[in-house]
Amino acid sequence: MIRDAERLNALLSDIHHFITAECMPLEEDIDRSGVLPDGLVQRMRQLGLFGHSIPEAYGGAGLTCEELSCVNMVVSQAATVFRARFGGNTGIASEALVVDGTDVQKRAYLPRLASGEWTGCFALTEPEAGSDATALRTTAERDGDHFVLNGRKCYITNAPLADLFTVFARTDPDAPGARGVSAFLIERGTPGLSTPPEMGKMGQHGSPVGEVVLENCRVAAASVLGGELGRGFRSAMKALNKQRINLAGLCVGPAMRLVDEMLKRAQARRQFGRPIADFQLVQQLIADSATEVQAAKALVLETSRRRDRGEDVTMEASMCKLFASEMCNRVADRAVQVFGGSGYEAGNVAERFFRDVRLFRLYEGTSQIHQLNIAKQLLSQPALRPSHHQMHQPSA
Repeated sequence: MIRDAERLNALLSDIHHFITAECMPLEEDIDRSGVLPDGLVQRMRQLGLFGHSIPEAYGGAGLTCEELSCVNMVVSQAATVFRARFGGNTGIASEALVVDGTDVQKRAYLPRLASGEWTGCFALTEPEAGSDATALRTTAERDGDHFVLNGRKCYITNAPLADLFTVFARTDPDAPGARGVSAFLIERGTPGLSTPPEMGKMGQHGSPVGEVVLENCRVAAASVLGGELGRGFRSAMKALNKQRINLAGLCVGPAMRLVDEMLKRAQARRQFGRPIADFQLVQQLIADSATEVQAAKALVLETSRRRDRGEDVTMEASMCKLFASEMCNRVADRAVQVFGGSGYEAGNVAERFFRDVRLFRLYEGTSQIHQLNIAKQLLSQPALRPSHHQMHQPSA
């Protein structure tokens, strides 16, 4: 749902100017150094990028799902590392707090996340609990008015620099699967919580990813997200449901950028006395890419609108994430092919995006997990949903 098209277009214009004038010129340097300049992060704060989806009552912009998808498709046309810096705050690191936090918790943390004063992270994945998120081994044992947490989280985006950690732990070891999992809001500096140095990665250099270690980490019972035990996994799934749509939009932006880069390369590069854009097999690579980009964009925006209308889009969110992430990787591969040997050279735009977007098929659920989710939901119903074989009536 787009509430004010003029206001949204102005926001998109400001973001486009920011990424083209201030972010894109730094892409290669940041990829080499792995460091985002402090001044650039401060500009992100000034532009309100950290609070796009946080409600206005807490200092955010309160964007709808469709509005946020439009923003994501623009901001992600620059290297993925830029959006990753503020994306947790306006995505997965705040969503569980927004939907399930107590009023006290929201007032304490959401304004800091919205302003970018604090950085949040979502600590769910463990060494033995990746795709099977219900297999958590991190424990939280009750001790009077406190809980004592022990365990290790891995592959946590922004963990090395986070100020607020949403940590998922098992509070009832006897409850099966997800029912014994609770979520905790833990501040950096809490004794027993530590973050080892960030891990090395194939791509997305400058976006720190690392572990969260909990060793007899003692927190007040008031830190339980929502104030109720056993709801952690539900909170995680709510956050992931929206984040999968967000991530799908973030897959569209790089693919759009790469189509533009392919067009420029094909028109400038000459072989056999003419631009390679004249050759039909090169045209096919570009045409297939542009077509898939439009298909992914349409899927993401329609799913976003349906979520804004209050519909259950759990399956469609998986479809978005699956299709858009796979599409983005196909486009990146074609871009390397169009660039030829230079596309394999370190520092080339196609080479960098090829490395960066590979992660999209892994986090927030692998492609295979989403295929299983989609099939499971389809097979659990006696017939296709009406939305799959009936056209939506246009609104008046």
